Amino acid sequence: MTTLLELKEKLIRFYGKNEIYVKPAIRFVLALFTFLMINNSIGYMKLVSKTPVAVILALVCSMLPANGLIAIAALVVLADLYALSIEVCLVGLLMFAIIYFIYFRFSPKSGINAVLTPVCFKLHIPYAVPVGSGLLSEAYSVVSVACGTVIYFFIHGVSENASALSDAAEETDSSVSKVVVALNQLIGNKEMYLVLGIFIITTLIVYVVRKLDIEHSWTVAWASGILFEAIGLTAGYILLGISDKIAGVIIGSVISGVIAMIIQFLFFNLDYSRTERLQFEDDDYYYYVKAVPKSLVTEKDKQIKRFNGKNEKERLNKKKFAEEMDIDENLLD
Repeated sequence: MTTLLELKEKLIRFYGKNEIYVKPAIRFVLALFTFLMINNSIGYMKLVSKTPVAVILALVCSMLPANGLIAIAALVVLADLYALSIEVCLVGLLMFAIIYFIYFRFSPKSGINAVLTPVCFKLHIPYAVPVGSGLLSEAYSVVSVACGTVIYFFIHGVSENASALSDAAEETDSSVSKVVVALNQLIGNKEMYLVLGIFIITTLIVYVVRKLDIEHSWTVAWASGILFEAIGLTAGYILLGISDKIAGVIIGSVISGVIAMIIQFLFFNLDYSRTERLQFEDDDYYYYVKAVPKSLVTEKDKQIKRFNGKNEKERLNKKKFAEEMDIDENLLD
């Protein structure tokens, strides 16, 4: 544990000294993965669905906040949908317009969750997002988690039904049928409603529990959230007849638990064995304070003084040494 704490302190110091470079690097990696995921799922417009274009867009996003990444990613998605079908593009535009008004009205500061949710779905660990959001963000972050979930299921649904949506229809009702198929990815997707409900409740459970005045509140919070997710999604998939996804839920929940432990270690690692309860007063109030120290290990600053260095500049004469040590120079004779 001591080694891990020392590593944590080194990471914190490194981040503090190089924040101006680390943040853009993280945004670049997240943006690049996002654009590659879009290209892999619905890369129908060849002009924008190339790796060099994804790298250039990621570089641009590295200099923008999370909301900038959301806007550019939405434009890329709409371009791909337009190449597939103008009807699907219009449905996608309607979806993004609704998300825009909901997201920027309730959760404009937690855009990272809206991006991470589809990315984590692609990595098969989406269950970590509501838990992490509940641990690190405010309650309103549930909106961005919900928006990211809807975006993923829409893109995934379009990818699954691409052949039906891209056929050059000769029938008079072709356009209508495409709109119906596209809307069905949002309105008639029972799995999306199940996951959306579970994720919303999970985020709120984790947020509420970690705010409680109890020992190990973060551990109880993420454990409760992951347990609720696993049980809720397993039961839901059984009811929907999608039992083949249960194994993925269990494995994903275990991985999410490991991620939650890492988050807790980095951001809320407390030493409850040294808890103190303090009491003091001022003119108007008595204060009862519970103080729990953080688990920290700081490296000692070691300074080496050379008395007989080969170089004259390295030598320390008696007078200078006595001044530094704040002692009488005569004691060194």
